[in-house]
Amino acid sequence: MARQLRFVGTDSKVDGCPALHADEGAGEVIVQGTPVTDPEELAQLQHLGPGDAAVVVPRELLVNWGPKEMERVPELVDRATFRRLFQTFKHTAWRLETRRGYASDREDPDFQAFLVTGSSPCDLSDPWFVNIKAQIEAGKTVGRVRVADSPPTTEQLFLLDYSRHNAAVGEDIRYLWREEATGLPAEDFWIFDSRLVAVLHFDDADNITNIELITEPAEVVRYCVARDAAMHHAIARDEFAAQVAEAG
Repeated sequence: MARQLRFVGTDSKVDGCPALHADEGAGEVIVQGTPVTDPEELAQLQHLGPGDAAVVVPRELLVNWGPKEMERVPELVDRATFRRLFQTFKHTAWRLETRRGYASDREDPDFQAFLVTGSSPCDLSDPWFVNIKAQIEAGKTVGRVRVADSPPTTEQLFLLDYSRHNAAVGEDIRYLWREEATGLPAEDFWIFDSRLVAVLHFDDADNITNIELITEPAEVVRYCVARDAAMHHAIARDEFAAQVAEAG
């Protein structure tokens, strides 16, 4: 079925191009403008798929006629799509961890071993470690800040011990006491290249229920501000481990 398009507006005084139209059904915006055809220019565009087209429009067209408000619809992705982000990011991948425990950790045999011996084993040939090591060797950065309770939960102590394996492949793991984490979002999320946020939603049993991608610039900036604040106040993993040992 053909789209039902409504003319929104144009800044042109002559022929009506470039212009914006709105899809009355889906609420999408159709941008009408001069197509980009120069091969050298097309080669500079990122994420341009084989069926995509690029057009040139004045900035004023979007400022004057682009939608100013919208009903936000979460973009949910499956686990496979989420995992690919760790292979395709260009510069940085960073996570804030805020929960007191994760169901996936409690189901991990390494966690069971930690409960028995106080030390977590590790297989550095695991796909996660292999990929992260390759990304970091390519000059990229992977890091986390973990919010911990005082005293830390058993799951947090497990991750503290396990973080030595993350550090072995180049991850930057830092910690922040919960009482010092005021103002940070009470949710887990990854930021990729400061342009895309993956928010991890959990149920009451600490299972991931869905993964939401956010690319809206103002929202991404909000998460980047939280990242900068967390990194400013967090301490290195070894310093945090020393504080835990001293308090214990």
